Amino acid sequence: MTTQQLVLSLVLATMVFSVALELRINDFTRVAQQPRSVVCGLVPQFLLLPVGTWVATLVLDLPPNIEAAMILVACCPGGSLSNFVTHYGRGNTALSVSLSAVAAVMALFLTPFNFTWMVAANPATAGWLKTLEIDPSGIWWSLLALLALPMSAGLLVGHHFPALTARIRKPLGSFSLLALLAFIVAGLVRDSDRITMQNVPLLGIVILHNAAGLALGWAAAMAFRVSERDRRAVMIEGGMQNSGLALGIIAVQFNADLGMVIIASLWGIWHIVSGLSLALLWRRKDVRLGH
Repeated sequence: MTTQQLVLSLVLATMVFSVALELRINDFTRVAQQPRSVVCGLVPQFLLLPVGTWVATLVLDLPPNIEAAMILVACCPGGSLSNFVTHYGRGNTALSVSLSAVAAVMALFLTPFNFTWMVAANPATAGWLKTLEIDPSGIWWSLLALLALPMSAGLLVGHHFPALTARIRKPLGSFSLLALLAFIVAGLVRDSDRITMQNVPLLGIVILHNAAGLALGWAAAMAFRVSERDRRAVMIEGGMQNSGLALGIIAVQFNADLGMVIIASLWGIWHIVSGLSLALLWRRKDVRLGH
């Protein structure tokens, strides 16, 4: 693990811990009693966005490596970062956490399955087809270190030390947000050599692709008729893909192909920007409506 990856992991774990301070066990109990919302959140991640992306690559005339990267990112469901953004946007955080946990387990099987058949079924990318093998230990470690442990610690501190929780909740949340913004800036500086005029079209593709994920999440939430807070969680989960997982797969399976790396890297930056922007709009809406 690089220093950058370690720092990001610590930031994400801190975010999850700060979010958990405001959660209670009965929040998850309510989610378990409403499985429709969980199914609604999984449909965009494993069906709508991957299939929609595959159809788009059949229509668009893009280089095979770019189309393969788009399909790969679409097949990697959101991670713990979406939990923080959902919480900041006053969505159903317990639903978001539950979706992240279930999606991480399903990704062990569905990410390789979806990516393999979609790449094989696209004439432009069929030559790129390789057997995609995801190390389950890597995903399970991420699930444990970035979600389960900090979430459990936050729930325990919130339950047993309410006075301490009241003192640290807001400062810790503010620190997490500032740390995330700092990571965005660092990412922009790090990838500045890649963000050239030649790659502007790729940024446009990433922006439209991300917007499609958010829109499909919204469409699924409307079709399932879930509540406003659940709809926010589903939208964020649908639009915030695990680009870190995609980058890891690209490094191992595709020898860090430059075009694929650029797509996944731009996704990693942009989905944070779009997610936080959407969350900020929701917060302003709540203030305007007096919620």
